[in-house]
Amino acid sequence: MSRIGNAPIKLPQGVDVQVAGEVLKVKGPLGSLESPLPKGITLKNEAGTLKLDRQSDEIAIKQKHGMARAILMNSVLGVSKGWEKKLELVGVGYRAQLKGQDLTFSLGYSHEVKYAVPAGIKVVVTDQVRIDLNGIDRQKIGQVAAEIRSLRPPEPYKGKGIKYAGEVIRRKAGKTGKAGKK
Repeated sequence: MSRIGNAPIKLPQGVDVQVAGEVLKVKGPLGSLESPLPKGITLKNEAGTLKLDRQSDEIAIKQKHGMARAILMNSVLGVSKGWEKKLELVGVGYRAQLKGQDLTFSLGYSHEVKYAVPAGIKVVVTDQVRIDLNGIDRQKIGQVAAEIRSLRPPEPYKGKGIKYAGEVIRRKAGKTGKAGKK
């Protein structure tokens, strides 16, 4: 039995959910999202509370029950409150600038690195070393944050690179000197 799949979802004010075939359409004050509804899963809307039920106890359907509920909950929270990820640039000379819908990074390479921000993502750069990503689609926010972080992942010796805000980088000890020299 899926504990996550059986949990009800309370709809915030201003959020509307509709089922169109195998697609859930979630509309709210910040926008609208569509997410898939797996076969064998049904949606019940009872007085502003959503409940996902499965039609049978087949293993394939049980596996998708909790996932469908989590995706629906993320969509409901996204169109009502939105999602946010914060990134930090650590290192001397590491900078970020927003030029139109492109992020331009100075990351210690011999050239500037450009990243085209996809539609639906709002980017705010503060202090040239902090990047805030906002949007309604949790998966898209996470993917964009991961792609930006992959431009220069934090290295374990000095911790230089792009990291998530609050991320702790495990540090390694560097060389302690030339061993074996007499």
